[in-house]
Amino acid sequence: MVWLRDALRALRAAVVLAVAVAATLTSPLGRAIDLTPHGTQPPLQSAIEPASDCTGCHRGFSSPQNQFLPHSTWTGSMMANATRDPLFWAALDVANKDYPGAGDFCLRCHTPTGWLGGRVVKKGDGTNQPANGASGCQLTGDYNDDDSFSNDYGGISCHYCHRLMPAGPQGQPFEIGNANAWVDDAATCFTPGGGEYGGPCRRGPYAYVNDVREPPHSWVQSPLHSSSDICGTCHDVSTPDTDQGPLKTLILENGTATTRPFPIERTYSEWKRSLFADLIFRDGLQATAPGQPALAKAQQCQGCHMPSSNDPLAQACTLNEEGSRTGNLPVHTFVGANTWVPAIIKSLYGGAGGFNRPADFDRTIAWARAMLQSSAAMSTTVTAYSAPGPGTPGSVSVRVRTTNLSGHKLPTGYSEGRRMWLNVKLFSASNALLSESGAFDAATGVLTQDGQIKIYEVLQGIWDPTLPGTCRTEVGGRKQFHFVLNNCIAKDNRIPPLGLRPRTTADPNGDEVRPVNYTYPETAPGSGTLVNYDDTVYSFVLPAGTPLPVRIEANLRHQIASKDYIEFLRDEAITAPVIPAENSLCAGGPGRPFTVGPQSQSRGEFLFSLWSDPTYGKSPPETAATSTVLAGN
Repeated sequence: MVWLRDALRALRAAVVLAVAVAATLTSPLGRAIDLTPHGTQPPLQSAIEPASDCTGCHRGFSSPQNQFLPHSTWTGSMMANATRDPLFWAALDVANKDYPGAGDFCLRCHTPTGWLGGRVVKKGDGTNQPANGASGCQLTGDYNDDDSFSNDYGGISCHYCHRLMPAGPQGQPFEIGNANAWVDDAATCFTPGGGEYGGPCRRGPYAYVNDVREPPHSWVQSPLHSSSDICGTCHDVSTPDTDQGPLKTLILENGTATTRPFPIERTYSEWKRSLFADLIFRDGLQATAPGQPALAKAQQCQGCHMPSSNDPLAQACTLNEEGSRTGNLPVHTFVGANTWVPAIIKSLYGGAGGFNRPADFDRTIAWARAMLQSSAAMSTTVTAYSAPGPGTPGSVSVRVRTTNLSGHKLPTGYSEGRRMWLNVKLFSASNALLSESGAFDAATGVLTQDGQIKIYEVLQGIWDPTLPGTCRTEVGGRKQFHFVLNNCIAKDNRIPPLGLRPRTTADPNGDEVRPVNYTYPETAPGSGTLVNYDDTVYSFVLPAGTPLPVRIEANLRHQIASKDYIEFLRDEAITAPVIPAENSLCAGGPGRPFTVGPQSQSRGEFLFSLWSDPTYGKSPPETAATSTVLAGN
């Protein structure tokens, strides 16, 4: 009767999900819930200017300039292409299916130009928003249009970031998370040097009073733009903080219900509670006690994700002299570990048939790969060994230590489908593969779940109160990824950053960033600070007669999207209620029907077709670190 038990469990889980969906469609007061009530609201009196306006002075037109000028380094990034990302659109459809209108929450980060322009859910002028705004169907432009004024698909643009303020127009406090940003919308900008310009100020970390490099546009110095707080605007994500409170509150793994908004992503908070945010940070990874010499300021997000250029020709603007900003130019690379999606966008939209910047994506991919390879270190140590005889097998055991060198968890950010794992291989002296843990099949996209595999990931789910209670992440044996409905964390074994202290006054149990169903020891008993490494022991049999010495090779692999996740997004699109093909979904919207992108496919089916296409591979994993050791030599 095992089959019946499993079927009943799957049915129960499906019912729990259905109830969760139904319970979130309307507010207790019977009126529509505002998912984005905080921060600057649409419409702006002064529209976000397009990035194309910045190209004349801030884009390189030679190979050296393309390595450091702001527009050249930004335009291949996921920041610049957040609204062209096919994975985002497939996930958006699922969010809207789970909670109608949830796209208002998602699109606020991914197309601030469209959202603040009143082309998502809120027009802001008292008239009704046209249908399907939360699905992105009212955005102007197209995926393969350049970053012009009429294109909402240009992602997070220059003018948006450089209009962000540390407080609201009436002194409202700065807020971390959920894109609850304050955007300067003043009618006039008065620069510190006495200049007067129409429209809002452009803000950045530099002052230009009595400086020949003063820009020919409005400006004001902004310490916020040198601070990680500006990154925390979008890189801490909680359940929607509606006008009636959090949409979902966190339920702990033991079933305890909290009033804490469910923490979806916590990259900024992971940094904030690490040594990287401390004022006693020195020499990249070394901490000193207060009062010791050579203390330095905190390592901000910009230090890694906008590294300063040491190019002898570095300049911020083509109007400035070459070399004027050498060693003092934060390069707008904004890369993390995503190499797969930029390659797709380059091929679909960034070539000669689109906005024609393929080299920008190539640079982004190379920079992301280098960033990933700087994020971790590995060491492999033989802990036990018995030599194989002519007719008897032997054995070898190794400890693989993986150390997080980044300023946040490893991996961090968007949780759905993203993971790292250890791939450990045992080779004979003749280079024959004897055994492997964590094998990935590039042809099928399948990661083999062997008995020793170590996968670093966070699994979020929906709490099933049926005794004994569980955080359910699967239904019928298939993984589920209901971003907007999740209210519990079943697993979080991602490696902490250096000096992570999960507990704070506001979060005394550390529930927002601590490991879940996994343990990282403290650096010293009672310190409250977790180690930034993880040890995993592997044991392998050495067949009789194995040529010696054997070689154990350990690799840390990173993948943007798992097979389970891609198939889930496809299945959600084709399961009743079916998500229409994009041009049908958006019929009547600006510029429809589109001739690029999903067109006659749903976004989930389109993503699956890209994942299945050998041109792009099945989200091929990248190697972040490697280590090798010999035994029997």
